[in-house]
Amino acid sequence: MNNFKENTMRIVFIAAACTSIACVFLICFFLFTNGVPAMAEIGFGEFIFGRHWKPSNGMYGIFPMIVGSIYVTAGAILIGVPLGILTALYMAEFCNRKMYKVLKPAIDLLAGIPSVVYGFFGLMVIVPSVQKLIGTSGKGIISASVLLGIMILPTIIGVAETAVRAVPKNYYEGSLALGATHERSVFRVTLPAAASGVLAGVVLGIGRAVGETMAVIMVAGNQAAVPKSVLDGVRTMTSNIVLEMGYASDLHREALIATAVVLLVFILIINLSFSCLKRGKRI
Repeated sequence: MNNFKENTMRIVFIAAACTSIACVFLICFFLFTNGVPAMAEIGFGEFIFGRHWKPSNGMYGIFPMIVGSIYVTAGAILIGVPLGILTALYMAEFCNRKMYKVLKPAIDLLAGIPSVVYGFFGLMVIVPSVQKLIGTSGKGIISASVLLGIMILPTIIGVAETAVRAVPKNYYEGSLALGATHERSVFRVTLPAAASGVLAGVVLGIGRAVGETMAVIMVAGNQAAVPKSVLDGVRTMTSNIVLEMGYASDLHREALIATAVVLLVFILIINLSFSCLKRGKRI
């Protein structure tokens, strides 16, 4: 009887794993079968490096959206990664129990807030603040970067804190025994030992930043042009898809699906880079 239950559950687990893998392959199959022919019809060079997105005139260049996605994601990394890692270190190594009981639920709550609520917060708070400080419209790379930096914090903090807590305590204790202070032991011993886990949290945060749509639409300005400064409005690849998929047809619709292909490749490059970094650290 026990063997029957074990075999049954083994089959269920295998079926669940295979279903997940099949879903990934089906998504990739749909995207590539619909997107790659559109790229070929438009021209790969013109599609990737074209600076004009005007479907009504037959222009399908997504280079401004690629640049916009990179700028906004880079800004979110500059804001969210240092703050997230330092917060994780504080929670794991410096925070007392009373403060932890308040801080941990608050960070978990941040992870559960819908994207559109973040976008409304950015529209009502961040954009007016940027308007007052800089004197521009407020909608652009800076506002989107600040908002995304806040949105990726729960992901980075959660994974990084778990990685820091997983480091064996004898590393830290050995550093103290050699005369190092608590702070030096944490930053020179514990943090480097948890580097792979922390990096995983950073990559997950970057993935969310790259794929975020609704919040970015509300604060980025949505201008399909290559930005000349961080004050200019931008349109990301995800925003471009959402804004135009509702009425697109024929080659226009296929070009949007091709944009999703480029976005998928972009995410794959990030994940492969992370895998190479992990492999390099192990070597």
